Amino acid sequence: MKEINIYTDGACSGNPGPGGWGAVLVYKENEKQLSGSDKNTTNNRMEMTAVIEALKALKEPCKVTLTTDSKYVCDAINKGWVYSWKKNNWKKSDKKPALNVDLWEEMLKQLDIHEVEFVWVKGHNGHKYNEICDKLAVEEYQKYL
Repeated sequence: MKEINIYTDGACSGNPGPGGWGAVLVYKENEKQLSGSDKNTTNNRMEMTAVIEALKALKEPCKVTLTTDSKYVCDAINKGWVYSWKKNNWKKSDKKPALNVDLWEEMLKQLDIHEVEFVWVKGHNGHKYNEICDKLAVEEYQKYL
């Protein structure tokens, strides 16, 4: 399997409001930037969309180290919350409905294809690729302002 590093970020002006996402895929010496936006969304949806779109851009199953500043995404995967939510018909431990089920289902499809390790990094803390992703995400939502 090819080993890829992916960096992602999402941003929103208001929550909900116009949002954007950015991703950088790094394979050996090659870098590819991806970004997109939604006119009315939430920050968490943009964080998730960045992960999904980056994974969907891979042309074959890969071993991925995915770095994000989203505790929501990292914890849901690394702590197994999303698997419990799905098993419990998308209900959280407090019996309330899980949010963003459509995106979690899409992300889980991608996680079945790729071997992904999620790594959390503190946002806005000088991490080169996190800063690039944030810039891409902000540029995307600013199209709506």
